[in-house]
Amino acid sequence: MTRADLTHLYFLLDRSGSMQSIKSDIEGGFAAFIEEQRKTSGECRVTLAQFDDEYDVVYSDRSLADVPPLDLQPRNMTALLDAMGRMITTAGSELDALPEAERPGTVIVAIMTDGLENASHEWTHPAVRALVEQQTKGYGWQFMYMGADQDAVEVGKGLGVAAEASVTYSRGKSKEAMSMAGAKLRAYRAAKAAAPAGAPAPVMAAFTAEERDSLAD
Repeated sequence: MTRADLTHLYFLLDRSGSMQSIKSDIEGGFAAFIEEQRKTSGECRVTLAQFDDEYDVVYSDRSLADVPPLDLQPRNMTALLDAMGRMITTAGSELDALPEAERPGTVIVAIMTDGLENASHEWTHPAVRALVEQQTKGYGWQFMYMGADQDAVEVGKGLGVAAEASVTYSRGKSKEAMSMAGAKLRAYRAAKAAAPAGAPAPVMAAFTAEERDSLAD
């Protein structure tokens, strides 16, 4: 049995050059996102990776209490597919290497970007979609896709992320988007931890029409 009281949150954050204009909002939004996770019980470990046309792990398997403020340094282009492929495969391998009793009962992958794919060389849309669907259906991972100034629901579908877990936000609402997403994941974590053994797995609450409207211009 995996640990019902343990969550591992993987956050994949776009740091491409276009993020410069909303740098402070993203930093404040990430702080709000993390603060939401501190409002519920249970242990939470955090891995943060940033990507442009390179991929860097900022920290890995960090206790929620020890997550530092975000320092975003935008640059370069947007290799989203390569970053997703690398994060998911690395996470899967690391979790698979753990004894079952030490594996998190809840695994969340949150992706935030303000641009569309334009620089990947190793991964394709079909390959990433197959990978995301494998982890969702086979292992119960929860994916969330937040995309600025794009049809994030359609983009998310192309990446294998459920429509109800994908949300579009205007560039000026990035902080609000992260806070809203953080609250949904906090509630999902609490529901998973409280679910009786053998009961159907709880699902994350979908973004409502009103919430989606509030993140538009």
